[in-house]
Amino acid sequence: TGLWTRNIAAELNWSVPLQAAEHFYVVTEAILDLPHDLPTIRDMDARVYAKADAGKLLVGFFEANGKPWGMNGIPQDFSFDSLPEDFDHIEPYLSAAIERMPVLANVGLQLNFNGPESFTPDNRFHLGPSPEIQGLYVASGFNSCGIESSGGAGKVMAEWMSTGLPAGDCWEMDVRRSMPFQRNRRYLYDRTVEAVGNLWSLHLPHKSPTTARNVRVSPLHDRLSAVGANFGESAGWERVQWFGAPGSPNESHATFGQDEWFERSGAEHAATRSGVTLFDQTSFAHLLVQGSDALALLQCLSTNDVNVAVGRVVYTPWLNERGGMESDVTIARISDEEFLVVTAAVQRTRDLAWLR
Repeated sequence: TGLWTRNIAAELNWSVPLQAAEHFYVVTEAILDLPHDLPTIRDMDARVYAKADAGKLLVGFFEANGKPWGMNGIPQDFSFDSLPEDFDHIEPYLSAAIERMPVLANVGLQLNFNGPESFTPDNRFHLGPSPEIQGLYVASGFNSCGIESSGGAGKVMAEWMSTGLPAGDCWEMDVRRSMPFQRNRRYLYDRTVEAVGNLWSLHLPHKSPTTARNVRVSPLHDRLSAVGANFGESAGWERVQWFGAPGSPNESHATFGQDEWFERSGAEHAATRSGVTLFDQTSFAHLLVQGSDALALLQCLSTNDVNVAVGRVVYTPWLNERGGMESDVTIARISDEEFLVVTAAVQRTRDLAWLR
Protein backbone atom coordinates (compact mmCIF):
# COMPACT_ATOMS: atom_id res chain seq x y z
CA THR A 1 0.00 0.00 0.00
CA GLY A 2 3.06 2.29 0.04
CA LEU A 3 2.11 5.90 0.69
CA TRP A 4 -1.25 4.87 2.11
CA THR A 5 0.13 2.43 4.70
CA ARG A 6 0.04 4.82 7.65
CA ASN A 7 -3.55 5.92 7.08
CA ILE A 8 -4.85 2.41 6.40
CA ALA A 9 -3.10 1.08 9.51
CA ALA A 10 -4.50 3.96 11.60
CA GLU A 11 -8.02 2.88 10.66
CA LEU A 12 -7.15 -0.44 12.32
CA ASN A 13 -5.67 1.36 15.37
CA TRP A 14 -2.20 0.23 14.35
CA SER A 15 0.80 2.57 14.29
CA VAL A 16 2.94 2.21 11.15
CA PRO A 17 4.91 5.46 11.07
CA LEU A 18 6.03 6.57 7.67
CA GLN A 19 5.62 9.79 5.75
CA ALA A 20 5.79 10.74 2.10
CA ALA A 21 8.43 13.25 1.07
CA GLU A 22 9.04 14.98 -2.23
CA HIS A 23 11.79 13.20 -4.14
CA PHE A 24 13.50 14.89 -7.08
CA TYR A 25 15.41 13.88 -10.17
CA VAL A 26 16.10 15.34 -13.60
CA VAL A 27 16.62 13.66 -16.97
CA THR A 28 18.85 15.32 -19.54
CA GLU A 29 18.44 15.51 -23.27
CA ALA A 30 20.35 12.91 -25.29
CA ILE A 31 24.13 12.99 -24.74
CA LEU A 32 26.30 12.10 -27.71
CA ASP A 33 28.60 9.11 -27.15
CA LEU A 34 27.32 8.44 -23.64
CA PRO A 35 28.76 4.98 -22.82
CA HIS A 36 26.07 2.34 -22.71
CA ASP A 37 27.89 0.63 -19.84
CA LEU A 38 28.30 3.77 -17.73
CA PRO A 39 28.17 2.69 -14.06
CA THR A 40 25.83 4.32 -11.62
CA ILE A 41 27.61 7.31 -10.09
CA ARG A 42 27.07 8.22 -6.44
CA ASP A 43 28.61 11.29 -4.85
CA MET A 44 27.59 10.86 -1.23
CA ASP A 45 29.14 14.16 -0.11
CA ALA A 46 27.26 16.13 -2.74
CA ARG A 47 24.09 14.03 -2.22
CA VAL A 48 23.65 13.29 -5.91
CA TYR A 49 23.55 10.19 -8.06
CA ALA A 50 23.45 9.66 -11.81
CA LYS A 51 22.80 6.75 -14.13
CA ALA A 52 22.44 6.22 -17.86
CA ASP A 53 18.87 6.32 -19.12
CA ALA A 54 18.43 5.46 -22.83
CA GLY A 55 21.24 7.72 -24.01
CA LYS A 56 20.48 10.38 -21.44
CA LEU A 57 21.52 10.91 -17.82
CA LEU A 58 19.11 10.65 -14.93
CA VAL A 59 20.41 12.68 -12.00
CA GLY A 60 18.73 12.41 -8.60
CA PHE A 61 19.17 14.03 -5.21
CA PHE A 62 18.90 13.22 -1.50
CA GLU A 63 18.97 16.72 -0.12
CA ALA A 64 20.02 17.42 3.47
CA ASN A 65 16.57 18.70 4.43
CA GLY A 66 13.64 16.90 2.87
CA LYS A 67 10.19 18.23 2.04
CA PRO A 68 7.39 16.17 3.64
CA TRP A 69 4.29 15.88 1.48
CA GLY A 70 0.69 14.89 2.15
CA MET A 71 0.74 15.59 5.87
CA ASN A 72 -3.05 15.71 5.92
CA GLY A 73 -3.38 12.50 3.97
CA ILE A 74 -2.85 11.37 0.40
CA PRO A 75 -5.51 12.71 -2.00
CA GLN A 76 -8.05 10.04 -2.93
CA ASP A 77 -7.44 10.52 -6.65
CA PHE A 78 -3.63 10.46 -6.43
CA SER A 79 -2.08 7.68 -8.51
CA PHE A 80 1.38 7.69 -10.12
CA ASP A 81 1.24 11.47 -10.41
CA SER A 82 4.02 14.03 -10.27
CA LEU A 83 4.26 16.98 -7.92
CA PRO A 84 5.08 20.60 -8.76
CA GLU A 85 8.69 21.37 -9.64
CA ASP A 86 10.87 23.13 -7.07
CA PHE A 87 14.05 24.15 -8.88
CA ASP A 88 15.20 26.42 -6.05
CA HIS A 89 15.19 23.43 -3.70
CA ILE A 90 17.36 21.22 -5.92
CA GLU A 91 19.57 23.92 -7.49
CA PRO A 92 22.48 23.55 -5.01
CA TYR A 93 22.58 19.81 -5.63
CA LEU A 94 22.26 20.14 -9.39
CA SER A 95 25.18 22.58 -9.31
CA ALA A 96 27.20 20.01 -7.37
CA ALA A 97 26.29 17.38 -9.96
CA ILE A 98 27.53 19.67 -12.75
CA GLU A 99 30.82 20.09 -10.90
CA ARG A 100 31.16 16.32 -10.64
CA MET A 101 29.99 15.67 -14.24
CA PRO A 102 30.84 18.74 -16.38
CA VAL A 103 28.95 17.34 -19.37
CA LEU A 104 25.76 18.39 -17.59
CA ALA A 105 26.64 22.06 -18.09
CA ASN A 106 26.28 21.70 -21.86
CA VAL A 107 23.09 19.72 -22.14
CA GLY A 108 19.46 20.65 -21.61
CA LEU A 109 16.97 19.06 -19.26
CA GLN A 110 14.21 16.99 -20.79
CA LEU A 111 12.44 16.30 -17.50
CA ASN A 112 12.41 17.86 -14.04
CA PHE A 113 10.54 15.31 -11.95
CA ASN A 114 9.19 15.50 -8.42
CA GLY A 115 7.25 12.61 -6.91
CA PRO A 116 6.43 11.27 -3.44
CA GLU A 117 8.56 8.63 -1.72
CA SER A 118 7.91 7.14 1.72
CA PHE A 119 10.43 7.52 4.55
CA THR A 120 10.41 6.07 8.06
CA PRO A 121 11.58 7.86 11.22
CA ASP A 122 14.67 5.65 11.55
CA ASN A 123 15.34 5.03 7.83
CA ARG A 124 14.59 1.32 8.22
CA PHE A 125 11.94 -0.72 6.44
CA HIS A 126 8.63 -1.75 7.98
CA LEU A 127 8.32 -5.51 7.53
CA GLY A 128 6.40 -8.22 9.31
CA PRO A 129 3.15 -9.03 11.08
CA SER A 130 0.75 -6.71 12.83
CA PRO A 131 1.06 -6.93 16.61
CA GLU A 132 -2.72 -6.66 16.93
CA ILE A 133 -4.39 -8.31 13.93
CA GLN A 134 -3.60 -11.93 13.16
CA GLY A 135 -2.82 -12.62 9.51
CA LEU A 136 -2.14 -8.97 8.59
CA TYR A 137 1.35 -8.20 7.31
CA VAL A 138 3.10 -5.08 6.06
CA ALA A 139 6.02 -4.42 3.72
CA SER A 140 6.45 -0.67 3.26
CA GLY A 141 8.59 2.33 4.10
CA PHE A 142 11.50 1.43 1.84
CA ASN A 143 13.09 4.89 2.01
CA SER A 144 13.72 5.05 -1.75
CA CYS A 145 15.48 1.66 -1.67
CA GLY A 146 12.50 -0.44 -2.70
CA ILE A 147 13.65 -1.68 -6.10
CA GLU A 148 17.10 -2.78 -4.96
CA SER A 149 15.69 -4.38 -1.80
CA SER A 150 12.64 -6.05 -3.34
CA GLY A 151 14.16 -9.50 -3.77
CA GLY A 152 15.35 -9.81 -0.20
CA ALA A 153 12.23 -8.20 1.24
CA GLY A 154 10.04 -10.56 -0.76
CA LYS A 155 11.98 -13.57 0.51
CA VAL A 156 11.71 -12.42 4.12
CA MET A 157 7.98 -11.75 3.83
CA ALA A 158 7.34 -15.13 2.18
CA GLU A 159 9.15 -16.88 5.03
CA TRP A 160 7.35 -14.84 7.68
CA MET A 161 3.92 -15.51 6.21
CA SER A 162 4.44 -19.21 5.49
CA THR A 163 6.41 -20.34 8.55
CA GLY A 164 5.80 -17.62 11.14
CA LEU A 165 9.47 -16.63 11.31
CA PRO A 166 12.00 -15.22 8.83
CA ALA A 167 15.12 -17.29 8.26
CA GLY A 168 17.40 -14.60 9.68
CA ASP A 169 17.40 -11.81 12.24
CA CYS A 170 15.08 -9.08 10.97
CA TRP A 171 14.70 -7.08 14.17
CA GLU A 172 16.10 -3.93 12.53
CA MET A 173 13.16 -3.94 10.09
CA ASP A 174 10.43 -5.46 12.28
CA VAL A 175 7.38 -3.19 12.13
CA ARG A 176 6.65 -4.07 15.76
CA ARG A 177 9.43 -1.72 16.87
CA SER A 178 7.02 1.15 16.12
CA MET A 179 5.29 3.12 18.86
CA PRO A 180 1.80 4.70 18.90
CA PHE A 181 3.20 8.22 19.51
CA GLN A 182 4.99 8.04 16.14
CA ARG A 183 1.68 8.64 14.37
CA ASN A 184 1.84 12.25 15.56
CA ARG A 185 2.00 14.51 12.50
CA ARG A 186 4.38 17.04 14.03
CA TYR A 187 6.75 14.23 14.95
CA LEU A 188 6.54 12.72 11.47
CA TYR A 189 7.02 16.07 9.74
CA ASP A 190 10.12 17.03 11.72
CA ARG A 191 11.71 13.58 11.53
CA THR A 192 11.01 13.20 7.79
CA VAL A 193 12.85 16.47 7.07
CA GLU A 194 15.89 14.79 8.61
CA ALA A 195 15.27 11.24 7.34
CA VAL A 196 15.63 12.15 3.66
CA GLY A 197 19.11 13.53 4.25
CA ASN A 198 20.06 10.80 6.71
CA LEU A 199 19.82 8.21 3.99
CA TRP A 200 22.98 9.63 2.42
CA SER A 201 24.66 10.89 5.56
CA LEU A 202 27.64 9.15 7.08
CA HIS A 203 26.20 6.38 9.26
CA LEU A 204 28.41 6.75 12.29
CA PRO A 205 27.94 4.46 15.31
CA HIS A 206 25.69 5.64 18.13
CA LYS A 207 24.39 8.56 16.08
CA SER A 208 21.09 9.89 17.41
CA PRO A 209 18.54 11.88 15.40
CA THR A 210 18.44 15.61 16.00
CA THR A 211 14.77 16.26 15.15
CA ALA A 212 11.55 15.32 16.97
CA ARG A 213 13.38 15.00 20.28
CA ASN A 214 12.19 15.28 23.90
CA VAL A 215 9.03 13.37 23.09
CA ARG A 216 9.31 11.26 26.24
CA VAL A 217 11.45 12.29 29.20
CA SER A 218 12.13 10.97 32.67
CA PRO A 219 10.96 12.93 35.74
CA LEU A 220 14.69 13.36 36.41
CA HIS A 221 15.47 14.76 32.97
CA ASP A 222 16.10 18.36 34.03
CA ARG A 223 18.26 17.33 36.98
CA LEU A 224 20.32 14.99 34.82
CA SER A 225 20.74 17.66 32.16
CA ALA A 226 21.89 20.18 34.77
CA VAL A 227 24.82 17.95 35.75
CA GLY A 228 26.08 17.43 32.21
CA ALA A 229 24.08 14.53 30.80
CA ASN A 230 24.43 13.78 27.10
CA PHE A 231 21.18 12.28 25.84
CA GLY A 232 20.47 9.79 23.11
CA GLU A 233 17.05 8.70 21.91
CA SER A 234 15.40 5.28 22.06
CA ALA A 235 11.72 4.68 21.33
CA GLY A 236 11.16 8.40 21.82
CA TRP A 237 12.76 8.40 25.27
CA GLU A 238 15.60 10.78 26.11
CA ARG A 239 18.17 8.52 27.78
CA VAL A 240 21.51 9.46 29.31
CA GLN A 241 24.45 8.14 27.31
CA TRP A 242 27.21 9.70 29.40
CA PHE A 243 28.01 12.71 31.58
CA GLY A 244 30.41 15.45 30.60
CA ALA A 245 33.14 16.59 32.94
CA PRO A 246 32.10 19.47 35.23
CA GLY A 247 32.26 22.75 33.34
CA SER A 248 32.93 21.13 29.95
CA PRO A 249 30.63 20.74 26.92
CA ASN A 250 28.60 17.54 26.94
CA GLU A 251 28.18 17.33 23.18
CA SER A 252 29.17 14.23 21.26
CA HIS A 253 30.77 14.33 17.82
CA ALA A 254 30.01 10.97 16.26
CA THR A 255 33.12 9.31 14.91
CA PHE A 256 34.53 5.93 13.97
CA GLY A 257 37.36 6.59 16.41
CA GLN A 258 37.52 7.42 20.10
CA ASP A 259 34.80 9.93 20.97
CA GLU A 260 34.56 12.45 23.79
CA TRP A 261 32.54 10.05 25.90
CA PHE A 262 35.27 7.39 26.09
CA GLU A 263 37.17 8.71 29.11
CA ARG A 264 33.99 9.91 30.82
CA SER A 265 32.34 6.52 30.42
CA GLY A 266 35.40 4.87 31.92
CA ALA A 267 35.17 7.15 34.94
CA GLU A 268 31.48 6.30 35.38
CA HIS A 269 32.28 2.59 35.17
CA ALA A 270 35.01 2.91 37.80
CA ALA A 271 32.71 4.90 40.09
CA THR A 272 30.05 2.21 39.80
CA ARG A 273 32.48 -0.57 40.65
CA SER A 274 33.98 1.19 43.63
CA GLY A 275 30.99 3.09 45.00
CA VAL A 276 27.25 3.44 44.62
CA THR A 277 25.48 4.51 41.42
CA LEU A 278 21.85 5.37 40.79
CA PHE A 279 20.54 4.39 37.33
CA ASP A 280 17.46 6.04 35.86
CA GLN A 281 15.50 3.20 34.22
CA THR A 282 12.29 5.12 33.59
CA SER A 283 12.39 4.32 29.89
CA PHE A 284 12.11 0.57 30.35
CA ALA A 285 8.76 -0.90 29.31
CA HIS A 286 6.65 -2.59 31.98
CA LEU A 287 4.14 -5.33 31.16
CA LEU A 288 1.83 -6.74 33.84
CA VAL A 289 0.98 -10.41 33.38
CA GLN A 290 -1.69 -11.60 35.78
CA GLY A 291 -4.30 -14.32 36.18
CA SER A 292 -4.53 -18.01 36.95
CA ASP A 293 -2.50 -18.94 33.85
CA ALA A 294 0.17 -16.23 34.23
CA LEU A 295 2.81 -18.57 35.65
CA ALA A 296 2.17 -21.26 33.05
CA LEU A 297 2.45 -18.74 30.21
CA LEU A 298 5.70 -17.23 31.47
CA GLN A 299 7.19 -20.65 32.18
CA CYS A 300 6.43 -21.61 28.58
CA LEU A 301 8.02 -18.46 27.15
CA SER A 302 11.03 -18.17 29.46
CA THR A 303 14.30 -20.07 29.33
CA ASN A 304 14.86 -19.69 33.07
CA ASP A 305 12.55 -20.85 35.84
CA VAL A 306 10.23 -18.01 36.87
CA ASN A 307 8.39 -20.04 39.51
CA VAL A 308 10.12 -18.23 42.34
CA ALA A 309 8.99 -16.79 45.65
CA VAL A 310 6.96 -13.59 45.69
CA GLY A 311 9.37 -10.65 45.66
CA ARG A 312 12.07 -12.48 43.71
CA VAL A 313 13.34 -11.33 40.31
CA VAL A 314 14.45 -13.51 37.38
CA TYR A 315 16.43 -12.41 34.32
CA THR A 316 15.63 -14.61 31.34
CA PRO A 317 15.71 -14.83 27.56
CA TRP A 318 12.59 -15.50 25.53
CA LEU A 319 13.37 -17.81 22.62
CA ASN A 320 11.41 -18.87 19.55
CA GLU A 321 10.90 -22.44 18.36
CA ARG A 322 14.21 -22.33 16.49
CA GLY A 323 16.15 -21.23 19.55
CA GLY A 324 16.49 -17.68 18.27
CA MET A 325 16.37 -14.78 20.71
CA GLU A 326 13.06 -12.90 20.74
CA SER A 327 13.79 -10.81 23.83
CA ASP A 328 15.62 -10.73 27.13
CA VAL A 329 13.49 -9.59 30.04
CA THR A 330 13.48 -9.21 33.79
CA ILE A 331 10.47 -10.76 35.53
CA ALA A 332 9.45 -9.85 39.08
CA ARG A 333 6.90 -12.00 40.88
CA ILE A 334 4.49 -9.64 42.63
CA SER A 335 2.02 -12.24 43.93
CA ASP A 336 1.07 -15.83 43.25
CA GLU A 337 -0.74 -14.83 40.05
CA GLU A 338 0.94 -11.50 39.17
CA PHE A 339 4.22 -10.88 37.38
CA LEU A 340 5.86 -7.66 36.20
CA VAL A 341 7.84 -8.07 32.97
CA VAL A 342 10.46 -5.34 32.44
CA THR A 343 11.89 -5.04 28.94
CA ALA A 344 13.67 -2.60 26.66
CA ALA A 345 11.71 0.49 25.63
CA VAL A 346 11.94 -0.35 21.95
CA GLN A 347 10.73 -3.93 22.61
CA ARG A 348 7.42 -2.95 24.23
CA THR A 349 5.06 -3.55 21.30
CA ARG A 350 6.91 -6.62 20.09
CA ASP A 351 7.09 -8.28 23.51
CA LEU A 352 3.43 -7.58 24.19
CA ALA A 353 2.58 -9.25 20.87
CA TRP A 354 4.82 -12.21 21.78
CA LEU A 355 2.96 -12.60 25.07
CA ARG A 356 -0.38 -12.59 23.30
